[in-house]
Amino acid sequence: MTEEDDLGLDPEFSARFEGRERAPCQFYLISPLEVGGDFPDRLSAAFDGGPVAAFQFRVKGVDQHQAARLAEPLQRTCADHEVAFIVNDDMSLAKRLGADGVHLGQSDGDPREARALLGPSAQIGVTCHDSRHLAMEAGEAGADYVAFGAFFPTTTKEVIHRPDPSILGWWSTLFEIPCVAIGGITPMNAKTLVDAGADFLAVCSAVWSHDGGAGTAVAAFHEAMKRSG
Repeated sequence: MTEEDDLGLDPEFSARFEGRERAPCQFYLISPLEVGGDFPDRLSAAFDGGPVAAFQFRVKGVDQHQAARLAEPLQRTCADHEVAFIVNDDMSLAKRLGADGVHLGQSDGDPREARALLGPSAQIGVTCHDSRHLAMEAGEAGADYVAFGAFFPTTTKEVIHRPDPSILGWWSTLFEIPCVAIGGITPMNAKTLVDAGADFLAVCSAVWSHDGGAGTAVAAFHEAMKRSG
């Protein structure tokens, strides 16, 4: 964290710019680690619950050949529903699959490298944790979106960074590049992030572990994502 990030954000910062037209918040779905078996059907059911802007293919501990085999039916399902197919971490896998884009963690390579490999139309996202500095660097490097989080406790991965929701309002007020909120988001807490300024909500566990099924979960999120005012 830089000295710049140590400076506190005014929670009311974005309120100074009220009246600006803001697009509706969109839904960004992340896969569980297990995507074999009947998961393509579960993914299709999730899409039936409401509009999904992007689906992130996130698997661990498999080689690229196996990952490509798992990705094929999911990528086809995304194409059928006009959902962007984004690969987590691995720009070479994204290139192999002809994916719509790649999401890079801080140790997964430079957005410039991804752009050179994947081309001008690829959607490139970058994890920025709780750091305004990392987000501005990502934007300067050509990222198409920046992701902040985790905002809430999550079982998807170890939580080290816990930004305040005000970072979303700060970013969306000053920059045109969309910001994604991630980490422990549920239909019960989503509205806090939507009203703070999130352009996208990225969700994993709250969809795939929902008692009523993935489609019901996505529908619940869409109800929660309506902006105030």
